[in-house]
Amino acid sequence: MPSDVLVDAESLRAEVRDKYRAVAVDPTRAYHFHTGRALAARLGYDPDVVDALPEVAVESFAGVGSPFALRQLAEGERVVDVGSGAGFDSFVAAGQVGPHGRVVGVDMTEEMLAKSRATAEQLALDQVEFREGLAEALPIADAWADVVISNGVINLCADKRAVFADIFRVLRPGGVLQFADIANGRPVPTEALRDIDLWTG
Repeated sequence: MPSDVLVDAESLRAEVRDKYRAVAVDPTRAYHFHTGRALAARLGYDPDVVDALPEVAVESFAGVGSPFALRQLAEGERVVDVGSGAGFDSFVAAGQVGPHGRVVGVDMTEEMLAKSRATAEQLALDQVEFREGLAEALPIADAWADVVISNGVINLCADKRAVFADIFRVLRPGGVLQFADIANGRPVPTEALRDIDLWTG
């Protein structure tokens, strides 16, 4: 393990899976973070876009910002959604890239993948696909994507250098990374950095 990776990646992934498995199967439960339509409204998503989606497509949304606030996606673009969860951002992306675009969501949680795939089928979004995988090893061909989006996921990865390296690998030359995430502006004690519960809490 590289010396700058302070927690065991597999242990951290197990904790993250446990938390987000619950969000997939029990979205109305109270969590230490906000979810669903109220969160999408707070983060500035277009209400017309959100209102057009069925509840199943929105209820497990647990992002921290809107990657679309940086730039609207263009018709026909190919998009990778890193840590796609139940698919909310992928569905928003699909509306922006249209039927000639392509959106591939990547997630590591079985329950989230099952939910996102079922919703994509319900919405008849043929341009959207969800694949099982890790942010550090995306199941995407080199230079395939015009855009990579992500929402509140990179902060949950132990090896951020590996995540950004793989994002760079899948982006075409001149491609765009649009992500929302959590960053800490103050130094964090090493003991706290090694506490997995603080990473996910």
